[in-house]
Amino acid sequence: MLPNSRRGRAFLGAIPCFHVFGITVLLNQTMFRAGMLILIPKFDIDLIISSIQSLKPTVFPGAPTMYIALINHKRTKDVNISSIKICVSGSAPLPLEVQERFEALTGGKLIEGYGLTESSPVTHVNPIWGYRKIGTIGIPIPDTEAKVVDSDGEELPIGQIGEILVKGPQVMKGYWRRDLETDSTIKDGWLYTGDMGRMDEDGFFVVVDRKKDLIIAGGFNIYPREIEEILFEHPAIREAVVIGVPDAYRGETVKAFVVRKEGMSLTEKELELWCRERLAAFKVPRKVEFRDSLPKTIVGKVLRRQLLEEEKKE
Repeated sequence: MLPNSRRGRAFLGAIPCFHVFGITVLLNQTMFRAGMLILIPKFDIDLIISSIQSLKPTVFPGAPTMYIALINHKRTKDVNISSIKICVSGSAPLPLEVQERFEALTGGKLIEGYGLTESSPVTHVNPIWGYRKIGTIGIPIPDTEAKVVDSDGEELPIGQIGEILVKGPQVMKGYWRRDLETDSTIKDGWLYTGDMGRMDEDGFFVVVDRKKDLIIAGGFNIYPREIEEILFEHPAIREAVVIGVPDAYRGETVKAFVVRKEGMSLTEKELELWCRERLAAFKVPRKVEFRDSLPKTIVGKVLRRQLLEEEKKE
């Protein structure tokens, strides 16, 4: 059991410390705060619930899939996990539905941050206790600049979608012995993130999607994250990811991979009707594949690339 003086600074470590997110937001923060680090050998939802119950951690950095697993687990409704006060989500976009449900469950704050390995990694974050905007990645951290540019590198007005650029002391000097990649990624001190997004009038940034994940169907630009947000709102869906697959007529078309919640049914037709009520017709998934699980990295990020490779093989 943690001493009373330490309970307010107990970090639950379910992300690996060899990952840039884990080493900075988890390991370094724990040492900086002189806190206690509760290390979980691997992501085991039963072990995590038991650890929360017995050790009462207050800080739980993680990936969206971890919070999804927690809010959907059958044991969660029978145990008290309200010791969790602060959660910082990273490594992948945080669905709004997941954020709202997790905060209602714990009474704590689940905020979304943003960063890249190339920026050590954090560049943006929502204030934990101050003014925040749900659905955004927050504002640039101190000493960090950010802007949104078009394909020519010209800065775009507030509200327009373009590539997010960042500059600051945490940005890398370059890739080891890869000068060409470095020159195409860092220009005039600005790191080209490869993420598409926009900035609002208050300086909060929204990531729309990865530039390389953009789906172009019949001449229309489609951002997978917008569709995924709608899918996560469905009461029968536990996890979902959207990719663009080749289409002879449209060039690309939208395919959704869906994991149903345990004990719940959902047909492709029902899902189509759900999407048609909430999305423009050209954004509605034309193909749906139901799966028991989705491929993920060690930190819980869905491997969209692996799904694309599977589609190519087919």
